[in-house]
Amino acid sequence: MKVDELRVLEADELSMRMKTARRELYELRFKHAVGQLENSTQISKVRHDIARIMTVLRERDFGIGPSEPQELEAAAVAVAEAPAEAPAEEEVVEAKPKRGRRAKKKEESE
Repeated sequence: MKVDELRVLEADELSMRMKTARRELYELRFKHAVGQLENSTQISKVRHDIARIMTVLRERDFGIGPSEPQELEAAAVAVAEAPAEAPAEEEVVEAKPKRGRRAKKKEESE
């Protein structure tokens, strides 16, 4: 599961996925304790999925990302329709060379 897929989902669907992921983690830990789990990397994958879901939920709480999927689509359309601006001319400024220890000693000895 990718973060982009999670950002499109509604809040209730995210909470449902969180419940199923936590239940799956519980079952995997139980199987691991009993010795029935063949692939222990599944535990870390589920933990990462839970972290991704929690990250998306916290982003919405803080208002970092779009709170609803419709806002995500509207933002993508707005970015696609924005006209490209001409790059501004930048002034070229010559940087002074950094003085190292050797350069300092040369200047003092002269």
